Amino acid sequence: MGIDHPDDANVPSDNPTDRTPTPANDGQQSSASNSETRYRHEYYADQRGPAVIEERTEPAGRSEPGVRFKTEEPAENGHQANGTSSWEETAELSRWMWGEYKRRWPPEQRAPVDRSSDPPGSWHGESNRVLNPVDNERIEAQCGRIEEREREKITPALRETESQDPYRHLIGLERCLKGRDRIKEKVYDNMKALTISANEALSIVPDAIRYTFQYEEARYTRGVRADISRLRDQGFKLDKLKNYWSDDQYRGINSHWIEPDTGQRLEVQFHTRISYEAKQITHGAYERIRAGRPDKFEQMVLEAFQKKVVAEVPLPPGAVEIPDYPKRGIDAR
Repeated sequence: MGIDHPDDANVPSDNPTDRTPTPANDGQQSSASNSETRYRHEYYADQRGPAVIEERTEPAGRSEPGVRFKTEEPAENGHQANGTSSWEETAELSRWMWGEYKRRWPPEQRAPVDRSSDPPGSWHGESNRVLNPVDNERIEAQCGRIEEREREKITPALRETESQDPYRHLIGLERCLKGRDRIKEKVYDNMKALTISANEALSIVPDAIRYTFQYEEARYTRGVRADISRLRDQGFKLDKLKNYWSDDQYRGINSHWIEPDTGQRLEVQFHTRISYEAKQITHGAYERIRAGRPDKFEQMVLEAFQKKVVAEVPLPPGAVEIPDYPKRGIDAR
């Protein structure tokens, strides 16, 4: 199985819900939302130049109406022509746009999952995912073992790797374990897609444990290559690596590893401060696309929003040259 598009590693939960598009109020929309309501390949194909935010008016209740953003053309390195970064303005505007999205597409009120007829000890999740009592008990026991491996072996090893370079650090360690409900969703999906047992389905979940290294932009490429070597020196086996620095919906590098003594799989992501912040800003959009609930129009808005944010993430020198593994048949050192 290939690497998934970036999942919820180290990001606070923003659970996807059914959403029903609602008409714009009296046909009036802000310029920010109007600019992001077409398919990304259509919208960006006929852009008249680099993405520019000329002006917007704050929604009611904000204390700074008519905030104007600079219209300088971004330089090739993702910074404005005057040498100052445009990211802080992009982040501020993107959070406002996401608030507008949620206002225009409020969550549909849904009745709680009816578990009244479920057998004792079973698990019943969203979208009618169900594990019978025997499978649920097995997954609960395995989740306990995963937590033990994380605590006693894997996180100490990642901490040891972290200690070897003072110019980057692990972030989000308090969320390094995926929630049990999300694990059970993946187990259920794997069982149905591959016709395998619950234990087999859990054994191929790649990110029940997940970590993120964050680097300075100038040190990113050398740091990632060095940390891949350090993780191997710790005994971890690289299973897959996907470089998303050329992607228009997400930027960073995701990798899957195997701890050989236990066979435990884990995910390690490699980010800069800005690429990680962009991931946090767009995480809700990604989750709603992943859930497969948006209609055609809403998905267009979500994808355009992600592309708008990602376009402003500066590219670390040499980052695109880090090869995928094993896709290109090249060692990722």
